[in-house]
Amino acid sequence: MLKSISITALAGILGASLTLADQTSRIVIPASRTAANNGRQMYTSYCAPCHGADGRGSGPAASAMRPQPTDLTLLMRKNHGKYPDTHVVSILQFGTEVSSHGSATMPVWGPILGNMNRSNLQDKQLRISNLARYLETIQER
Repeated sequence: MLKSISITALAGILGASLTLADQTSRIVIPASRTAANNGRQMYTSYCAPCHGADGRGSGPAASAMRPQPTDLTLLMRKNHGKYPDTHVVSILQFGTEVSSHGSATMPVWGPILGNMNRSNLQDKQLRISNLARYLETIQER
């Protein structure tokens, strides 16, 4: 009896471990340097793998993410018809607590973007501004 309870407990622990391991696995997406003045290019390189080319949260990596990526085309609608530019800039600059982003840095691209802008704060601000402006252009009206 004790042996069967131990086996059942072990199976439960193993199943839980596999579930947790699956949720913390990382998908590697190659990225190249983008132009600081091209919000669309930055979106395509850094955001579209998860949020989708159309911004609706259906990129190729989305199925592996929990929670699912945000539909970025609805930001304005969810903010009573006004594009939440301050919030978007804040998320791009400081990150979010969404676990699928990997850390508070936005998102798993944080180290890449940080290295690109390590000595040039103006370049970083230009990138954030242009990416935020691009996101405004894809809003569903």
